[in-house]
Amino acid sequence: MLTASVNNTEPVTVDFTATGPTLNNAPFRWDMVRLSDRTFHILHENRSYNAELLELDRATKTVSLNINGHVHTVQVKDRFDQLLEQLGMSNAASAKVGDLKAPMPGLIVGISVQPGDTVAKGDSLLILEAMKMENNLKASAGGTVKTIRIAKGDRVEKGQVLIEFV
Repeated sequence: MLTASVNNTEPVTVDFTATGPTLNNAPFRWDMVRLSDRTFHILHENRSYNAELLELDRATKTVSLNINGHVHTVQVKDRFDQLLEQLGMSNAASAKVGDLKAPMPGLIVGISVQPGDTVAKGDSLLILEAMKMENNLKASAGGTVKTIRIAKGDRVEKGQVLIEFV
């Protein structure tokens, strides 16, 4: 089951069953013919619609359509997006690199970046010594270092923010 919101309106539920698609649990009858890669002709309740796909953003699950000369933006959420939203984690998938937090208590023995540095996923940020082992903490995604909240020799606690990103 999907939810779809057109032009930021109240979402509707869309499901695809063995008997055909449903819209808010009611059967949705339509006839659609593909005219080209981006254009379609649709018949619904004795009305004719010309639809053109303007843009498809797979990352944000957003579709822009031109239907009979009017542009509509459709935001689609699948069951996984809905579950993340219910758990309060709806922005988790779209998040950029977040603040680097200490994964465990330890001692900062080295810092590899400075404020303003641009880092890529996998770049070394700092070395945290914990339980007599040196742990190389790396960037989880690309970003720009905003602030370094620790210094070499500082003791840190689990969950403490070490580096902030823009």
